[in-house]
Amino acid sequence: MTLTDEDLIAQMAQGEQDALRELHVRYAPYLYSMGRRMLHDPADTENCVQDAFLNAWKAAGRFDRKLASAKTWLVTIAHRRFLQALRDRPDTSLPIEEWDAPTRSSDQLGKIMTERAMGILNESERQLIELAYFQGHSHAEVADLTGLPLGTVKTRLRASLARMKTHLGGD
Repeated sequence: MTLTDEDLIAQMAQGEQDALRELHVRYAPYLYSMGRRMLHDPADTENCVQDAFLNAWKAAGRFDRKLASAKTWLVTIAHRRFLQALRDRPDTSLPIEEWDAPTRSSDQLGKIMTERAMGILNESERQLIELAYFQGHSHAEVADLTGLPLGTVKTRLRASLARMKTHLGGD
């Protein structure tokens, strides 16, 4: 019998390392792909994904399946870690030849699904998602960059993410 992701987190809260291994097998490629899009550096991304799983291990006892799915919870932990890595970087410029260099995704299906979900959004919604989730800007920074009120940014981001989730067949 295959355990659900939520059951694995419950086992992690009890100290079951095999549950952590299984959750890692299921989600590390997806989180790595997400991190590469934000960080662009394979080593930084790998470190952040490992930190995210370590943080999930430590926080497993606080997971509440009524508040979020296991996937949403893991993505949130990883996203916060990626954002911290971006904030911790010194301000350095990227060589011009690397600006548009293609990166290889370890999770092509995740990438395709993300692109399709982004495709249902209009241009202004895509811009907000790109700024907040892929470039790592806070909601306040997105508001400053776009000239929109902070409440409007939060509302539109929430609505855009809900549309994407529905499109992907999420809860």
